[in-house]
Amino acid sequence: MNTIRLTVAQATIEYLKNQYSERDGQEQPFFAGCFGIFGHGNLAGFGQALQQSTDFRYYLVRNEQAAVHTAAGYAKMKNRLSTFVCTSSIGPGATNMITAAAGATINRLPVLLLPGDIFAQRTVAPVLQQLESAASQDISVNDCFKPVSKYWDRINRPEQLITSLPEVMRVLTSPADTGAVTLCIPQDVQAEAFDFPVDLFKKKVWHIGRPRADKQAIQRAAECIRAAKNPMIIAGGGVIYSEAEDALKQLVDQTGIPVGETFAGKGSLMYDDPHNLGATGATGTEGANAISTAADVVIGIGTRYSDFTTASKTAFQNPDVKFININITEFDAHKHSGLAVTGDAKAVLEELAEALKDYQVDEAYRAKVAAYNKSWDEKVDYAYQAEDKTIPSQSEVLGAVNEFIHPKDVVLCAAGSAPGDLHKLWRTRDSKGFHLEYGYSCMGYEISGALGVKMADQEREVYAIVGDGGYLMMPSEIVTSLQEGYKINLVLIDNNGFASIGGLSKSIGGEGFGTNYNYREEETGLMSGKQLPVDLASNVETLGAKVFRAHNIASLNEALEKAKQETQSTVIYIQTVPERKIAGYGSAWWDVPVAEVSKIKAVQEARENYEENKKKQRHFF
Repeated sequence: MNTIRLTVAQATIEYLKNQYSERDGQEQPFFAGCFGIFGHGNLAGFGQALQQSTDFRYYLVRNEQAAVHTAAGYAKMKNRLSTFVCTSSIGPGATNMITAAAGATINRLPVLLLPGDIFAQRTVAPVLQQLESAASQDISVNDCFKPVSKYWDRINRPEQLITSLPEVMRVLTSPADTGAVTLCIPQDVQAEAFDFPVDLFKKKVWHIGRPRADKQAIQRAAECIRAAKNPMIIAGGGVIYSEAEDALKQLVDQTGIPVGETFAGKGSLMYDDPHNLGATGATGTEGANAISTAADVVIGIGTRYSDFTTASKTAFQNPDVKFININITEFDAHKHSGLAVTGDAKAVLEELAEALKDYQVDEAYRAKVAAYNKSWDEKVDYAYQAEDKTIPSQSEVLGAVNEFIHPKDVVLCAAGSAPGDLHKLWRTRDSKGFHLEYGYSCMGYEISGALGVKMADQEREVYAIVGDGGYLMMPSEIVTSLQEGYKINLVLIDNNGFASIGGLSKSIGGEGFGTNYNYREEETGLMSGKQLPVDLASNVETLGAKVFRAHNIASLNEALEKAKQETQSTVIYIQTVPERKIAGYGSAWWDVPVAEVSKIKAVQEARENYEENKKKQRHFF
């Protein structure tokens, strides 16, 4: 057997750069490079390996959590067919990645994490940044990755790499099992040499197939739909990852079945398609929530039925409602005791359309859905309309951005009050033009995620909507975008605090406690004093980005035009008022428990309302 002598770190990089994915005849490298920050736990290992592997590009980031967010944003934009490696030192460098690793796994996005680890030899212990345990010497902070990883391994001997790396790739390239994969490699093992078999480093193409569903399951699904009077589709992110948009449109054009969209599934149909009811659930539109309340058959496609999608299981009130779940993941396909149609979304939709070729919903039902689509667009017009005031509302800002950008440009968001407004109000004209991280809704994703999106598709302008709270969490990758020449545009909305949680606090009687950026008052001890004099726009300028200050919608439009002409990253700063122009509709409720007893009257009233909504929650059998 031919061998080549490499360090474990060198062998890992040599293997990863020869891994490819292929679907529908389209082949591409699975890894676009490596993000990382070097410390004593990976400098002499992966640092040295990356230095000599000039055909596997290394990118210096400023925060390890941001590195994983960027990789996830890239993978999402690439429909999970390509991603990045992320390496860190041991200790805090490694644990910084855990938050974003959880987000990747929750959102079913492939990322590979290579955290450095403590010495396998144990000669030097405790080393700097080592967590000691009196119960076991075989533990480190990297064990914290286990619950947020789809696959986890620790390489204590070089030869273990030979069997571990193929498992890493098996999980990363599996549409059903993908998520964060963690391969912990002690710092001494990274630098250890071994005679690896040459064949390990041959080019390997991982075919990502389109598994067909059981024929009887498709037949039963067709029979169930035929018997329905008010069927509806819930389109999730799996529609887009599978590139099943055309198959979905063919099915709904053919049958007239209406579609509600999750956060990840928004863009499955274009916003003005007469079958598109728009956002569904807790942040849903009037039509989507009205139709879901009465639906007798709900066809979930690539959705995991989060609490926002189901309005905390109050959305589907028909006593005889049945669920048909089309999903690549068996775990999700069986939710709500539904008829599981396990398979690739595109493949299943094509076969289901054939099984329903002579079926259509009642014409009155189709007309009702089309009327909801039209009336909602009129409500969006109202939300977008700039009123005669200096400081605009958030929906007016989003409207200006939506009307300005090109249909193929990308809007991105993750946390705060903006995701709900975007879900309801954004007019999506391209299936990859709406990018929401709302599985983990991680503040700090916005800027680094936008960088990942831009790296995945440099032909599109990327607009990240970020609040002042999210910006202060993690602005660091603005610097990385400048360093690498990837232009991103940030719309920085300043409302002096956590507007989303502030609104939620008021809804449960909390009066916005602890959600505003104010001084603490000496007399009361509360943070209810004057507003803090923080100038976020000036802060951005110190990082090197081009900043445009907008004061109203007219100046916002001017700033958007100027930002588009720039070749480097830009930030458009604007203040907004907290008012919401569009309220919730129907089953737009989210279960956030309210204190059962309280001295505060507002809390008592909120508890009464909470108990009324709890009565609508359902189990599905």
